[in-house]
Amino acid sequence: MNPVSASFPKGADLVLCEMWCYTYFMDYFLMHKNIAVCDLTIDSATNAISRIAEIFAPEHLPVGTPFKDGRADRKFLNDWWTSRAIPASRSGLREALEAMRISSPGLLLTKCFGLSLSDQYWVRPKAKDLAWSDVNFFENKFSEDVGNALFGKAAGDDLDLMSPDNTSDGWLKKKWIIADGRRMLVKGGSGPAYQEPLNEVIAGILMDRLQIPHTAYTLQWDADQPLSVCEDFIGADTELISAWYIRETGKRPGHLSEYQHYMERCKALGIPGIREQLDRMIAIDFLMANTDRHFNNFGVVRHAETLEWIGAAPIYDTGTSLWHDVATHMILARAEANSKPFRSKHGEQIKLVTDFSWLDLSALQDADEEVSEILKQSAYIDEQRRDALCRALNIRIKMLAEAAAI
Repeated sequence: MNPVSASFPKGADLVLCEMWCYTYFMDYFLMHKNIAVCDLTIDSATNAISRIAEIFAPEHLPVGTPFKDGRADRKFLNDWWTSRAIPASRSGLREALEAMRISSPGLLLTKCFGLSLSDQYWVRPKAKDLAWSDVNFFENKFSEDVGNALFGKAAGDDLDLMSPDNTSDGWLKKKWIIADGRRMLVKGGSGPAYQEPLNEVIAGILMDRLQIPHTAYTLQWDADQPLSVCEDFIGADTELISAWYIRETGKRPGHLSEYQHYMERCKALGIPGIREQLDRMIAIDFLMANTDRHFNNFGVVRHAETLEWIGAAPIYDTGTSLWHDVATHMILARAEANSKPFRSKHGEQIKLVTDFSWLDLSALQDADEEVSEILKQSAYIDEQRRDALCRALNIRIKMLAEAAAI
Protein backbone atom coordinates (compact mmCIF):
# COMPACT_ATOMS: atom_id res chain seq x y z
CA MET A 1 0.00 0.00 0.00
CA ASN A 2 1.61 3.25 -1.18
CA PRO A 3 0.16 6.48 0.28
CA VAL A 4 0.07 9.46 -2.05
CA SER A 5 3.09 11.60 -1.23
CA ALA A 6 2.72 14.62 -3.53
CA SER A 7 1.78 17.95 -1.91
CA PHE A 8 -1.86 18.99 -2.23
CA PRO A 9 -2.48 22.48 -3.71
CA LYS A 10 -3.02 25.27 -1.18
CA GLY A 11 -6.50 26.57 -0.76
CA ALA A 12 -8.11 23.42 -2.11
CA ASP A 13 -11.63 22.63 -1.04
CA LEU A 14 -11.60 20.88 2.37
CA VAL A 15 -13.90 18.09 1.21
CA LEU A 16 -11.66 17.36 -1.76
CA CYS A 17 -8.67 17.44 0.56
CA GLU A 18 -10.25 14.88 2.85
CA MET A 19 -11.04 12.64 -0.13
CA TRP A 20 -7.46 12.98 -1.34
CA CYS A 21 -6.04 12.13 2.07
CA TYR A 22 -7.86 8.79 2.07
CA THR A 23 -6.90 7.96 -1.51
CA TYR A 24 -4.23 5.32 -1.89
CA PHE A 25 -2.91 3.05 -4.56
CA MET A 26 -2.55 -0.67 -4.05
CA ASP A 27 -0.43 -3.07 -6.06
CA TYR A 28 -1.90 -6.35 -7.28
CA PHE A 29 -1.13 -9.26 -9.53
CA LEU A 30 -3.86 -9.91 -12.07
CA MET A 31 -4.31 -13.66 -11.76
CA HIS A 32 -5.91 -16.20 -14.09
CA LYS A 33 -6.61 -18.99 -11.66
CA ASN A 34 -3.04 -19.89 -10.56
CA ILE A 35 -1.27 -17.99 -13.33
CA ALA A 36 0.11 -14.49 -12.72
CA VAL A 37 -0.83 -12.47 -15.82
CA CYS A 38 0.60 -9.04 -14.99
CA ASP A 39 1.11 -6.65 -12.13
CA LEU A 40 -1.03 -3.55 -11.85
CA THR A 41 -2.02 -0.76 -9.49
CA ILE A 42 -5.59 0.13 -8.54
CA ASP A 43 -6.69 3.57 -7.31
CA SER A 44 -8.80 3.05 -4.19
CA ALA A 45 -10.91 6.17 -4.78
CA THR A 46 -11.97 5.44 -8.35
CA ASN A 47 -11.41 1.67 -8.50
CA ALA A 48 -9.55 2.34 -11.75
CA ILE A 49 -6.39 0.62 -12.90
CA SER A 50 -3.85 3.42 -12.76
CA ARG A 51 -0.80 1.46 -13.90
CA ILE A 52 0.07 -1.76 -15.69
CA ALA A 53 3.65 -2.89 -15.21
CA GLU A 54 5.21 -6.15 -16.31
CA ILE A 55 3.19 -8.63 -18.36
CA PHE A 56 4.05 -12.20 -17.38
CA ALA A 57 1.58 -14.25 -19.46
CA PRO A 58 0.11 -12.21 -22.32
CA GLU A 59 -1.82 -15.20 -23.64
CA HIS A 60 -3.82 -15.17 -20.40
CA LEU A 61 -4.87 -11.51 -20.63
CA PRO A 62 -8.67 -11.11 -20.82
CA VAL A 63 -9.90 -12.02 -24.29
CA GLY A 64 -9.74 -9.06 -26.68
CA THR A 65 -7.08 -7.10 -24.76
CA PRO A 66 -4.86 -5.29 -27.30
CA PHE A 67 -1.23 -6.31 -26.70
CA LYS A 68 1.69 -4.83 -28.63
CA ASP A 69 5.41 -4.39 -28.04
CA GLY A 70 5.13 -6.03 -24.64
CA ARG A 71 2.41 -3.67 -23.44
CA ALA A 72 -1.27 -4.21 -22.73
CA ASP A 73 -3.83 -1.52 -23.52
CA ARG A 74 -4.64 0.04 -20.15
CA LYS A 75 -7.95 1.58 -21.25
CA PHE A 76 -9.26 -1.76 -22.50
CA LEU A 77 -8.12 -3.58 -19.38
CA ASN A 78 -9.54 -0.86 -17.17
CA ASP A 79 -12.90 -1.05 -18.97
CA TRP A 80 -12.86 -4.82 -18.54
CA TRP A 81 -12.10 -4.47 -14.82
CA THR A 82 -14.74 -1.83 -14.07
CA SER A 83 -17.35 -3.74 -16.10
CA ARG A 84 -17.05 -6.55 -13.56
CA ALA A 85 -18.81 -4.34 -11.01
CA ILE A 86 -22.58 -4.40 -10.47
CA PRO A 87 -24.06 -2.06 -13.11
CA ALA A 88 -25.56 1.22 -11.93
CA SER A 89 -28.84 0.22 -13.59
CA ARG A 90 -29.38 -2.72 -11.18
CA SER A 91 -32.80 -2.57 -9.59
CA GLY A 92 -32.54 -1.68 -5.89
CA LEU A 93 -28.81 -0.99 -6.07
CA ARG A 94 -28.89 2.47 -4.51
CA GLU A 95 -30.78 1.24 -1.46
CA ALA A 96 -28.47 -1.77 -1.13
CA LEU A 97 -25.34 0.39 -1.24
CA GLU A 98 -26.79 2.69 1.41
CA ALA A 99 -27.57 -0.29 3.62
CA MET A 100 -24.02 -1.60 3.22
CA ARG A 101 -22.52 1.89 3.62
CA ILE A 102 -20.70 1.58 0.28
CA SER A 103 -20.57 4.64 -1.96
CA SER A 104 -20.19 2.85 -5.30
CA PRO A 105 -20.53 -0.70 -6.65
CA GLY A 106 -16.99 -0.48 -8.00
CA LEU A 107 -15.64 -0.37 -4.47
CA LEU A 108 -17.04 -3.87 -3.88
CA LEU A 109 -14.71 -5.35 -6.47
CA THR A 110 -11.54 -5.43 -4.41
CA LYS A 111 -13.53 -6.59 -1.36
CA CYS A 112 -13.81 -9.96 -3.10
CA PHE A 113 -10.53 -9.75 -5.06
CA GLY A 114 -12.59 -9.34 -8.24
CA LEU A 115 -13.59 -13.00 -8.06
CA SER A 116 -16.56 -14.20 -10.08
CA LEU A 117 -18.58 -17.35 -10.72
CA SER A 118 -18.34 -16.78 -14.47
CA ASP A 119 -14.58 -16.91 -14.96
CA GLN A 120 -11.28 -17.52 -13.17
CA TYR A 121 -9.80 -14.01 -13.08
CA TRP A 122 -8.99 -12.27 -9.81
CA VAL A 123 -6.58 -9.73 -8.34
CA ARG A 124 -4.11 -10.84 -5.66
CA PRO A 125 -2.69 -8.11 -3.41
CA LYS A 126 1.09 -8.21 -3.59
CA ALA A 127 1.22 -7.82 0.16
CA LYS A 128 -0.88 -10.94 0.80
CA ASP A 129 0.09 -14.56 0.36
CA LEU A 130 -3.10 -15.93 -1.17
CA ALA A 131 -3.75 -18.93 -3.39
CA TRP A 132 -6.63 -19.57 -5.79
CA SER A 133 -7.63 -22.61 -3.76
CA ASP A 134 -8.03 -20.38 -0.68
CA VAL A 135 -10.40 -17.83 -2.14
CA ASN A 136 -12.26 -18.96 -5.28
CA PHE A 137 -16.05 -19.17 -5.03
CA PHE A 138 -16.35 -22.46 -6.93
CA GLU A 139 -14.74 -24.42 -4.10
CA ASN A 140 -15.12 -22.16 -1.07
CA LYS A 141 -18.15 -20.86 0.77
CA PHE A 142 -19.09 -17.22 0.33
CA SER A 143 -21.17 -14.62 2.13
CA GLU A 144 -24.79 -13.98 1.18
CA ASP A 145 -24.80 -10.53 2.85
CA VAL A 146 -24.41 -8.60 -0.42
CA GLY A 147 -27.04 -10.68 -2.20
CA ASN A 148 -29.50 -10.21 0.64
CA ALA A 149 -28.90 -6.46 0.59
CA LEU A 150 -29.56 -6.41 -3.15
CA PHE A 151 -32.90 -8.09 -2.47
CA GLY A 152 -33.80 -5.48 0.14
CA LYS A 153 -33.08 -7.66 3.16
CA ALA A 154 -31.76 -5.93 6.26
CA ALA A 155 -28.00 -5.51 6.32
CA GLY A 156 -26.36 -5.88 9.71
CA ASP A 157 -23.41 -4.01 11.17
CA ASP A 158 -20.94 -6.84 10.67
CA LEU A 159 -21.15 -7.35 6.91
CA ASP A 160 -19.05 -9.93 5.08
CA LEU A 161 -18.42 -8.55 1.59
CA MET A 162 -16.63 -11.64 0.25
CA SER A 163 -19.29 -12.45 -2.33
CA PRO A 164 -19.69 -13.28 -6.04
CA ASP A 165 -22.63 -10.87 -6.03
CA ASN A 166 -20.06 -8.07 -6.21
CA THR A 167 -19.28 -9.12 -9.78
CA SER A 168 -22.74 -10.04 -11.09
CA ASP A 169 -24.05 -8.23 -14.17
CA GLY A 170 -27.53 -7.32 -15.44
CA TRP A 171 -30.23 -4.91 -14.30
CA LEU A 172 -32.60 -7.33 -12.55
CA LYS A 173 -32.16 -8.22 -8.88
CA LYS A 174 -30.03 -11.34 -8.52
CA LYS A 175 -27.90 -13.18 -6.00
CA TRP A 176 -25.77 -16.31 -5.75
CA ILE A 177 -26.49 -19.02 -3.20
CA ILE A 178 -25.09 -22.46 -2.41
CA ALA A 179 -27.71 -25.23 -2.35
CA ASP A 180 -26.67 -28.86 -1.82
CA GLY A 181 -23.13 -27.88 -2.74
CA ARG A 182 -24.20 -26.34 -6.05
CA ARG A 183 -23.74 -22.68 -7.02
CA MET A 184 -27.17 -21.36 -7.94
CA LEU A 185 -28.17 -17.97 -9.37
CA VAL A 186 -31.45 -16.54 -8.07
CA LYS A 187 -32.97 -13.77 -10.17
CA GLY A 188 -36.07 -11.61 -9.75
CA GLY A 189 -38.44 -9.89 -12.17
CA SER A 190 -39.75 -6.42 -12.81
CA GLY A 191 -43.20 -4.95 -12.34
CA PRO A 192 -46.00 -4.87 -13.00
CA ALA A 193 -46.15 -8.50 -14.22
CA TYR A 194 -42.86 -9.83 -12.75
CA GLN A 195 -42.85 -12.11 -15.76
CA GLU A 196 -39.14 -12.56 -16.48
CA PRO A 197 -38.59 -15.52 -14.09
CA LEU A 198 -41.55 -17.36 -15.60
CA ASN A 199 -40.26 -16.61 -19.09
CA GLU A 200 -36.95 -18.29 -18.22
CA VAL A 201 -38.81 -21.46 -17.27
CA ILE A 202 -41.02 -21.26 -20.37
CA ALA A 203 -37.96 -20.82 -22.61
CA GLY A 204 -36.53 -23.97 -21.03
CA ILE A 205 -39.73 -25.89 -21.77
CA LEU A 206 -39.63 -24.88 -25.44
CA MET A 207 -35.90 -25.58 -25.79
CA ASP A 208 -36.29 -28.99 -24.12
CA ARG A 209 -38.91 -29.86 -26.72
CA LEU A 210 -36.73 -28.55 -29.57
CA GLN A 211 -33.57 -30.19 -28.14
CA ILE A 212 -31.68 -26.90 -27.94
CA PRO A 213 -28.75 -26.80 -25.45
CA HIS A 214 -29.70 -24.39 -22.68
CA THR A 215 -29.50 -23.55 -19.01
CA ALA A 216 -32.38 -25.05 -17.04
CA TYR A 217 -34.40 -22.74 -14.77
CA THR A 218 -36.84 -23.52 -11.98
CA LEU A 219 -39.16 -21.25 -10.00
CA GLN A 220 -38.91 -20.12 -6.39
CA TRP A 221 -41.17 -17.69 -4.60
CA ASP A 222 -40.40 -14.77 -2.30
CA ALA A 223 -43.82 -14.20 -0.75
CA ASP A 224 -45.85 -13.95 -3.98
CA GLN A 225 -43.04 -12.73 -6.24
CA PRO A 226 -41.51 -15.28 -8.64
CA LEU A 227 -37.77 -15.89 -8.80
CA SER A 228 -35.88 -17.93 -11.37
CA VAL A 229 -33.14 -20.28 -10.18
CA CYS A 230 -30.43 -21.89 -12.31
CA GLU A 231 -27.22 -23.77 -11.64
CA ASP A 232 -23.93 -22.23 -12.71
CA PHE A 233 -22.84 -23.96 -15.92
CA ILE A 234 -19.28 -22.73 -15.33
CA GLY A 235 -17.00 -24.69 -13.00
CA ALA A 236 -13.57 -24.34 -11.43
CA ASP A 237 -11.80 -25.20 -14.70
CA THR A 238 -13.94 -23.40 -17.29
CA GLU A 239 -15.09 -19.86 -17.96
CA LEU A 240 -17.68 -17.93 -19.90
CA ILE A 241 -16.40 -15.42 -22.45
CA SER A 242 -19.18 -13.12 -23.60
CA ALA A 243 -19.73 -12.50 -27.30
CA TRP A 244 -18.77 -8.88 -26.68
CA TYR A 245 -15.15 -9.81 -25.99
CA ILE A 246 -15.02 -12.30 -28.87
CA ARG A 247 -15.97 -9.56 -31.31
CA GLU A 248 -13.33 -7.30 -29.72
CA THR A 249 -10.52 -9.66 -30.80
CA GLY A 250 -10.46 -7.88 -34.16
CA LYS A 251 -11.75 -4.68 -35.72
CA ARG A 252 -14.87 -5.14 -37.80
CA PRO A 253 -14.23 -4.34 -41.47
CA GLY A 254 -16.78 -1.98 -42.97
CA HIS A 255 -18.00 -4.56 -45.47
CA LEU A 256 -18.91 -7.11 -42.78
CA SER A 257 -22.13 -7.08 -40.76
CA GLU A 258 -22.07 -7.67 -37.01
CA TYR A 259 -23.19 -11.25 -37.62
CA GLN A 260 -20.49 -11.89 -40.21
CA HIS A 261 -17.84 -10.28 -38.03
CA TYR A 262 -18.78 -12.41 -35.02
CA MET A 263 -18.70 -15.56 -37.14
CA GLU A 264 -15.31 -14.57 -38.57
CA ARG A 265 -13.82 -13.95 -35.12
CA CYS A 266 -15.08 -17.30 -33.83
CA LYS A 267 -13.63 -19.02 -36.90
CA ALA A 268 -10.29 -17.24 -36.47
CA LEU A 269 -10.12 -18.33 -32.82
CA GLY A 270 -11.09 -21.90 -33.69
CA ILE A 271 -14.27 -22.02 -31.56
CA PRO A 272 -16.43 -25.00 -32.61
CA GLY A 273 -20.20 -25.24 -33.01
CA ILE A 274 -20.96 -21.51 -33.23
CA ARG A 275 -23.16 -21.41 -36.33
CA GLU A 276 -25.36 -24.25 -35.07
CA GLN A 277 -25.94 -22.59 -31.69
CA LEU A 278 -26.54 -19.15 -33.24
CA ASP A 279 -29.18 -20.67 -35.52
CA ARG A 280 -30.95 -22.08 -32.49
CA MET A 281 -30.56 -18.92 -30.41
CA ILE A 282 -31.99 -16.73 -33.17
CA ALA A 283 -34.89 -19.14 -33.63
CA ILE A 284 -35.84 -19.34 -29.93
CA ASP A 285 -35.54 -15.56 -29.60
CA PHE A 286 -37.87 -15.16 -32.60
CA LEU A 287 -40.31 -17.63 -31.10
CA MET A 288 -40.40 -15.80 -27.76
CA ALA A 289 -40.05 -12.27 -29.18
CA ASN A 290 -36.96 -11.69 -27.02
CA THR A 291 -36.04 -8.00 -27.04
CA ASP A 292 -32.70 -8.04 -25.19
CA ARG A 293 -30.28 -10.66 -26.54
CA HIS A 294 -27.31 -8.29 -26.37
CA PHE A 295 -23.65 -9.26 -26.82
CA ASN A 296 -23.17 -9.77 -23.08
CA ASN A 297 -25.84 -12.43 -22.59
CA PHE A 298 -24.56 -15.08 -24.93
CA GLY A 299 -21.06 -16.32 -25.56
CA VAL A 300 -18.61 -19.20 -25.51
CA VAL A 301 -16.90 -21.44 -22.96
CA ARG A 302 -13.19 -22.20 -22.73
CA HIS A 303 -10.83 -24.06 -20.41
CA ALA A 304 -9.21 -21.55 -18.09
CA GLU A 305 -5.75 -23.11 -17.89
CA THR A 306 -5.23 -24.65 -21.33
CA LEU A 307 -7.21 -21.85 -23.06
CA GLU A 308 -8.85 -24.54 -25.20
CA TRP A 309 -12.16 -23.39 -26.72
CA ILE A 310 -14.91 -25.81 -25.71
CA GLY A 311 -17.71 -24.28 -27.76
CA ALA A 312 -20.81 -22.12 -27.59
CA ALA A 313 -22.33 -21.57 -24.16
CA PRO A 314 -25.78 -23.05 -23.52
CA ILE A 315 -28.52 -20.48 -24.11
CA TYR A 316 -29.38 -18.48 -21.00
CA ASP A 317 -31.05 -15.16 -20.07
CA THR A 318 -34.25 -15.30 -22.11
CA GLY A 319 -36.40 -13.51 -19.54
CA THR A 320 -36.93 -10.24 -21.42
CA SER A 321 -39.36 -11.88 -23.83
CA LEU A 322 -43.06 -12.74 -24.32
CA TRP A 323 -44.05 -9.06 -24.03
CA HIS A 324 -42.94 -9.02 -20.39
CA ASP A 325 -43.22 -5.23 -20.14
CA VAL A 326 -46.20 -4.75 -22.46
CA ALA A 327 -49.79 -4.19 -21.37
CA THR A 328 -52.07 -7.14 -22.11
CA HIS A 329 -54.08 -5.34 -24.78
CA MET A 330 -50.82 -4.51 -26.59
CA ILE A 331 -49.66 -8.13 -26.97
CA LEU A 332 -49.63 -8.32 -30.77
CA ALA A 333 -47.85 -11.46 -31.94
CA ARG A 334 -47.59 -10.49 -35.61
CA ALA A 335 -46.40 -6.96 -34.96
CA GLU A 336 -42.74 -6.44 -35.90
CA ALA A 337 -40.82 -7.15 -32.69
CA ASN A 338 -37.56 -5.46 -31.75
CA SER A 339 -34.53 -7.73 -31.60
CA LYS A 340 -30.81 -7.89 -30.82
CA PRO A 341 -27.90 -8.36 -31.40
CA PHE A 342 -27.51 -8.74 -35.17
CA ARG A 343 -30.64 -7.08 -36.53
CA SER A 344 -33.06 -4.57 -35.01
CA LYS A 345 -36.18 -6.57 -35.99
CA HIS A 346 -36.87 -10.27 -35.57
CA GLY A 347 -38.31 -10.51 -39.08
CA GLU A 348 -34.88 -9.62 -40.43
CA GLN A 349 -32.78 -11.46 -37.86
CA ILE A 350 -34.50 -14.80 -38.48
CA LYS A 351 -33.21 -14.63 -42.07
CA LEU A 352 -29.69 -15.15 -40.70
CA VAL A 353 -30.49 -18.75 -39.76
CA THR A 354 -28.56 -20.90 -42.20
CA ASP A 355 -30.16 -24.26 -41.49
CA PHE A 356 -33.61 -25.20 -40.20
CA SER A 357 -33.22 -28.96 -40.69
CA TRP A 358 -32.95 -29.44 -36.92
CA LEU A 359 -36.25 -27.63 -36.26
CA ASP A 360 -39.16 -29.95 -35.52
CA LEU A 361 -42.09 -27.70 -34.71
CA SER A 362 -44.36 -30.70 -34.16
CA ALA A 363 -42.51 -31.03 -30.85
CA LEU A 364 -44.28 -27.83 -29.75
CA GLN A 365 -47.75 -29.32 -30.10
CA ASP A 366 -49.80 -28.41 -27.01
CA ALA A 367 -46.85 -26.45 -25.59
CA ASP A 368 -49.29 -23.62 -24.86
CA GLU A 369 -51.01 -25.83 -22.29
CA GLU A 370 -47.74 -26.39 -20.43
CA VAL A 371 -46.97 -22.68 -20.66
CA SER A 372 -50.40 -21.82 -19.29
CA GLU A 373 -49.77 -24.00 -16.23
CA ILE A 374 -46.56 -22.08 -15.52
CA LEU A 375 -48.30 -18.71 -15.87
CA LYS A 376 -51.15 -19.79 -13.59
CA GLN A 377 -48.70 -19.92 -10.68
CA SER A 378 -48.22 -16.14 -10.67
CA ALA A 379 -50.54 -13.81 -8.80
CA TYR A 380 -49.42 -11.02 -11.13
CA ILE A 381 -50.75 -12.65 -14.31
CA ASP A 382 -54.51 -12.84 -14.65
CA GLU A 383 -56.50 -15.13 -16.94
CA GLN A 384 -56.80 -12.51 -19.66
CA ARG A 385 -53.05 -12.00 -19.88
CA ARG A 386 -52.36 -15.72 -19.66
CA ASP A 387 -54.70 -16.45 -22.56
CA ALA A 388 -53.24 -13.58 -24.60
CA LEU A 389 -49.70 -14.89 -24.09
CA CYS A 390 -50.62 -18.45 -25.05
CA ARG A 391 -52.45 -17.27 -28.19
CA ALA A 392 -49.46 -15.13 -29.12
CA LEU A 393 -47.05 -18.02 -28.61
CA ASN A 394 -49.12 -20.22 -30.96
CA ILE A 395 -49.02 -17.47 -33.58
CA ARG A 396 -45.25 -17.14 -33.19
CA ILE A 397 -44.91 -20.90 -33.75
CA LYS A 398 -46.79 -20.50 -37.04
CA MET A 399 -44.64 -17.51 -37.95
CA LEU A 400 -41.47 -19.53 -37.30
CA ALA A 401 -42.85 -22.29 -39.52
CA GLU A 402 -43.40 -19.69 -42.25
CA ALA A 403 -39.86 -18.35 -41.83
CA ALA A 404 -38.35 -21.84 -41.88
CA ALA A 405 -40.16 -22.62 -45.13
CA ILE A 406 -38.48 -19.71 -46.95
